[in-house]
Amino acid sequence: MALVPITELLKKAEEGGYAVGAFNCNNMEIVQAIIAAAEAERSPVIMQASQGAIKYAGLDFITGMAKLAAEKATVPVALHLDHGTSFEQVMQCIRSGFSSVMIDGSKLPLNENIALTKKVIDVARAVGVSVEAELGKIGGTEDDIHVDEKDAFFTNPEEARIFVQETGVDALAVAIGTAHGQYKGIPELDFPRLEKIRSLVSIPIVLHGSSGVPDEAIQKAIKLGVRKVNIDTNIREAFVAASRQVLDNDAKEIDPRKVLGPAREAATAVIREKIRVFGSNGKA
Repeated sequence: MALVPITELLKKAEEGGYAVGAFNCNNMEIVQAIIAAAEAERSPVIMQASQGAIKYAGLDFITGMAKLAAEKATVPVALHLDHGTSFEQVMQCIRSGFSSVMIDGSKLPLNENIALTKKVIDVARAVGVSVEAELGKIGGTEDDIHVDEKDAFFTNPEEARIFVQETGVDALAVAIGTAHGQYKGIPELDFPRLEKIRSLVSIPIVLHGSSGVPDEAIQKAIKLGVRKVNIDTNIREAFVAASRQVLDNDAKEIDPRKVLGPAREAATAVIREKIRVFGSNGKA
């Protein structure tokens, strides 16, 4: 199947009351794990690449792997840019073949965020690419993007209404208490805020920084309108732990396949579990 925009996946998720998992990929093994998990669970899936992943693997390699994986898959697959911070970078990903992009202007004043998002949408819509934006800062660190806890702030529901009305964006990432990276404790999500935002906007809501959030909290957020859930850290943890175990068991092992094979299997297991939590299993 060809890559599809996330609008196609999230529309069905809205109708079915579930969320689609958006899993970050950094190398071939994780791309394979994402597809293997989606196929096993018969689930639509979003592969996404951050700036760090693109810097590490190269834009052409990321796009090439994703396109090949989607062509061989029997479930719907989207390729999404995670946290694009400039118009130029977003355009590079669109030209490369991404089916969806995120423009993250959350550090800008509201009016500037709206203007940047509209600029991206004007181009993306013309070529059938969907657009996600962010309002409110999500704390923590993801690749080269860092937001101190003291600087993180929650999404203002009224600003969310204005932002969606002014931009016509396809999906909106909101800050309600999640954070990128590993949590120091158990996160507490602001469900009343999420419920208020959902009452004011009719587009799919995106939850970033979802690794480490309890399953029951994720499922409650989905009931309140979250339709895309981002997972990265949990995949990294499983991947590295499995690799480390192989090397701990045999320090002389030099075959990358014997190190990365189990890592791929561990990542697949984590992604399958998340897909079931999100309720997208059996929806492809």
